[in-house]
Order: sequence, then C-alpha cells, then structure tokens
Amino acid sequence: MNNVTAKRDIHQTVTDRIVASIEAGTAPWLKPWASAQAATRPLRSTGQPYNGVNVLTLWLDAEEKGFSSPYWFGFQTALKMGACVRKGEKGSAIVYANKLIKTEETPDGDEKTRAIPFLKQSYVFNAAQIDGLPEHFYTPATPLEKTATGARESRLDDFFARTGVDLRHGGGRAFYRVDADFVQMPEFEDFHTGESYYSTLAHEMTHWTRHPLRLDRDMGRKAWGDAGYAMEELVAEMGAAFLCADLGITAETREDHASYIASWLEVLKGDKRAIFTAASKASAAAEYLQDLAEPMQVAA
Repeated sequence: MNNVTAKRDIHQTVTDRIVASIEAGTAPWLKPWASAQAATRPLRSTGQPYNGVNVLTLWLDAEEKGFSSPYWFGFQTALKMGACVRKGEKGSAIVYANKLIKTEETPDGDEKTRAIPFLKQSYVFNAAQIDGLPEHFYTPATPLEKTATGARESRLDDFFARTGVDLRHGGGRAFYRVDADFVQMPEFEDFHTGESYYSTLAHEMTHWTRHPLRLDRDMGRKAWGDAGYAMEELVAEMGAAFLCADLGITAETREDHASYIASWLEVLKGDKRAIFTAASKASAAAEYLQDLAEPMQVAA
C-alpha cells in the first residue's frame, strides 16, 4: 500500500471520471448532498480537510460506496493507530504533487539542477473499511436542517461580513462586478430557501477572490462564454461547494448551473489538466475567505 507513481495517465483518469459524473447528470461537487449526506469535506485522520481534486474524487467514492463517515486513512496510518483495513477492501486513489530534481551539465561545463513536477498517486480507505478505530471516526455526520426562507443565520452573515466584502442587495440578479469590486445579491426574502441565498453568496464570494488585490486569478477569460469564462465559473462552483461544506451549509444547485454544463465538458475534454487547475484554485479561494473571516470558527 506504499505510495506509487501511477503508470497510467493520472490527469486523464481523473478527468474522465469527473466528465462521466457530469454527463450522468450530477456534478461531483454537488453529489454529497444528493443523498442527504451532511455537508462536509473529506477529512484526514487528523481532521484536516482534503483539498483540490481529491475532494471531488473522494466525494464520488463516498457516494458510490455509501460511506457515511468523512474520515479517510492511509493503510499505514490505520496500522499505527492500532486499526486494520479489512481484507478485500479496495482503496480510493488520491493524488499529490511531487518534484523530480534533475542535475544537468550546461554547455559551459557547469552543473544546473531543475525541478520537474509530476503527480504521484496513493490510496486511502474510509473509516467504514477499517476495524479498530476510535468510535468517533465511525459516527456519521449529523444531517443538516434546512434554513427556512426568512430565517437568517447570524453566524453566516457574520462570516461573510468579516471578509470585508462590499455586499449590496436589490434587483433580480446575483453577480460580482470586478471593476467596481462589489457583490450584488437579490434580497434574502427573494430566495426560496436560506441555503439558496448563502450558497449563491458563496459562489459570488468565490468570484470576489479573483480581484487583483486578492488572489489575482486570471483564467484566461477574453469574452463572455469563452473557455476562460467557463473555467472561472467552474472555480466559483467548486469554491462555493467547498466553502458550503466548511460552513455546514446544505448547498443547492444554482438556476444557471445547467447552462454551463456544455462549456465545462468542452473545457475538460479539451484539457486533461483543467479540472486539477480549477479545483486547486477553488480550494485556494475557500481558504482565502476563511482566513479573512477569522477568528470566527467556520464549522457549525
């Protein structure tokens, strides 16, 4: 169960799986809530959440295999905790970046070293596949209660206020305007549920992080509807999903979600690294917003 470099094309394998999920009707960043599982990111044994594309693939595996625990363990980690993966259980693949340091001789006879980045793959197991863990790792997350229309949550309002965003209300559209640097939202009462309001706000707040004075995120957008535009929307979708999971919000699908599916599929099929880039940017956005909102604790 040691970490090994996958002989197959990891980028293509993961991309194909994400594409298949979208084409089947449900984007993987929405899948955990389709079966009423509590919103949470996959967690390491330490309680630290996974980031990037690993969130998506572990969410997919949890949904497909019916795992209710958010905790995942490496084979050796489980052993060190006095537990053991049950015989016959199959692990779930995760990926992480590594570098190969190569030394080359220059035409002048000097030596030059360069780092060659590559992906490595290892396997983790859900708590449901392991015997002998402390009991709390097996306890399913408590299902979330939906926020009724008109019932604001002060902890969520405080979270977004602490970021320092210029948040305005009114009208019938939700958007972020980068030139004037503000987020516009319809009135809270105009949304069908509290989750609709807060998850929509999380989406627009992810866009807000792209400003040059914040994360300075440029996805190559040149015109409305182009590949760069689709990538930024993909980042915002996943960033909102990650943030909702961290805040304990049951995310809801945006009304414009369906209109982006074709463009996302086109981007993902045309670039096997696109989902990795978008997921990484989404994780960075969620982390940035949480850092701004401290010292408030994000978990419910």
